[in-house]
Amino acid sequence: MTSDPGEVPTSYSRKVGERLRAIRRQKRLSLQEVEAASEQEFKASVLGAYERGERAISVPRLQRLARFYNVPVDQLLPPDEGPGFAGAERAPIGSAEAAVTIDLRRLENLSGPEAEMLNRYLTMIQVQRQDFNGRMLTIRREDLRAIACILGVGVDHATGRLDDLGLSLSA
Repeated sequence: MTSDPGEVPTSYSRKVGERLRAIRRQKRLSLQEVEAASEQEFKASVLGAYERGERAISVPRLQRLARFYNVPVDQLLPPDEGPGFAGAERAPIGSAEAAVTIDLRRLENLSGPEAEMLNRYLTMIQVQRQDFNGRMLTIRREDLRAIACILGVGVDHATGRLDDLGLSLSA
């Protein structure tokens, strides 16, 4: 931990940097390409320092970077691993409440009616969200119900079935 309450703990800065790098790489952009495409708003050296956790990024700058990458701001932040707050219980992993991230590249390698229906449904979600990175998609709780129907399992078993198929990002 740090002594200054306004200072960002090094481990958190590193985790934020890892997320920033992961999103940039998903977009298949180099640091120099981001600098050029952003008309030098995001200098390669500064973005590299953010990604290494050597420099903290401000919230307004994080918002602009999220707009540049065309992703929700929360996708640039690591998962919250801190203690919960009273009345704000987090859903356990694998439950219908938790979000699930699907690796769309792995889905391309599957065949059969189940894979085709799942692919159509996930494509529809991408169109609705205008999320076309084509590599991964985070599924919301309400979407998991439909996926459970496609997979022929109950909602409580949908994440397990996605794991079995090798589609969960954690799989």
